[in-house]
Amino acid sequence: MRVLAVSFAVLMVTAAVQAVIVAFSGSVALLGDTLHNVADALTALPLAIAFSLGRRAATRRFTYGYGRAEDLAGIAIVLIIAASAALAGYEAARRLVDPQEVRALGWVAAAAVIGFVGNEWVARYRIRVGRRIGSAALVADGLHARTDALTSLAVLLGAGGSALGYPIADPIVGLLITVAICLVLRDAAREIYHRLMDAVDPALVDHAERILAATSGVRRVGSVRLRWVGHTLRAEVDIVVGGDLSLLQAHAVAVEAEHRLIHHLPRLGAATVHADPDGGEGADHHAVLAGHR
Repeated sequence: MRVLAVSFAVLMVTAAVQAVIVAFSGSVALLGDTLHNVADALTALPLAIAFSLGRRAATRRFTYGYGRAEDLAGIAIVLIIAASAALAGYEAARRLVDPQEVRALGWVAAAAVIGFVGNEWVARYRIRVGRRIGSAALVADGLHARTDALTSLAVLLGAGGSALGYPIADPIVGLLITVAICLVLRDAAREIYHRLMDAVDPALVDHAERILAATSGVRRVGSVRLRWVGHTLRAEVDIVVGGDLSLLQAHAVAVEAEHRLIHHLPRLGAATVHADPDGGEGADHHAVLAGHR
């Protein structure tokens, strides 16, 4: 929440300064960058709502809690990025058809530098914290801000072209900025799609299997299923224990496996461990369920 509040303030101040310069310069490239900064700042709002909802305790209806609200916020972020791309592209195309002189080129260049500094600072802040807490939505938001920083530098190219007597350079840079926004849109959409489809990094599954295999009393590791709920992982795993163990002993092995997973698998919030007795080769203790799978 602190990241969202600070980045929102920084980006809104940056966009406000740029908007003033857009008003008296007429730079459509700077307009596109300003719109992008405003959109980036506004993405903090759905994330803030999602983080607030995520703090609520699980209920009998929402038995896994409200962590998925972050994925819904990710969808809102993707839509905001798409809207900013559409508006920036429209303005750039309109100015390309009807080029106009860009005024106050020195101020336009200064606004581009301000946009770069503000966005790059916010990008580093969001990405660092997003990766630390495992929030795909916050990391996507940080990547969005990083591209904003690069597009701010692109405004310098438009200002330079206008200074050399090529007013068409400004709308061309505006179109390039639109393309950059679309690339961010693609990456952010892919990241949110993976979360909605319960995709995880296969390396996490490999790591979980190694942790389980090293647990005392575990003879074999069965299926391992991981999913993200908000910015924490949930695990459902099957292990095979000795068939001669008592119920209490088998349960103790399962608890130890869960304990080791929670301590050694990054950002794991909870795990459900199912223990099967080892009955030797060919034994199937779930034969009665075969027709229901």
